Amino acid sequence: MRNQFGSRIRLQRTLIGLSQTTLAEGLGITFQQVQKYEKGTNRVGSSRLQAIANILGVPVAWFFEEGPGGSSNPLEPKLGAGREITQFLISVEGLALNRAFVKIEDGKIRRKLVDLVKTLAKESSE
Repeated sequence: MRNQFGSRIRLQRTLIGLSQTTLAEGLGITFQQVQKYEKGTNRVGSSRLQAIANILGVPVAWFFEEGPGGSSNPLEPKLGAGREITQFLISVEGLALNRAFVKIEDGKIRRKLVDLVKTLAKESSE
């Protein structure tokens, strides 16, 4: 949880195709400072977190695994429910797989790939 904000900053920045340099320019800081935020070396203050959220196009609550902005509807997933997904997407493999998968237009092929991955996961756990 120590690097919760940093990993989420990196995830959203990468998902929208923004470089560390571009984010840094929007914040008026160096890209090295953005690197330190993403690695968890430096603390992200509340006003800086708000500025980052604005640039990345997400609400500040998005950076909290379970915090303000969570839904009061019990049928909707909580912010913390996506922890597994977040861990997957911040990995190099997860990001590459996600980008390739969304380019597949045929729904049947997508479902077959999901079935394949489930089969492979089951075989590797046995």
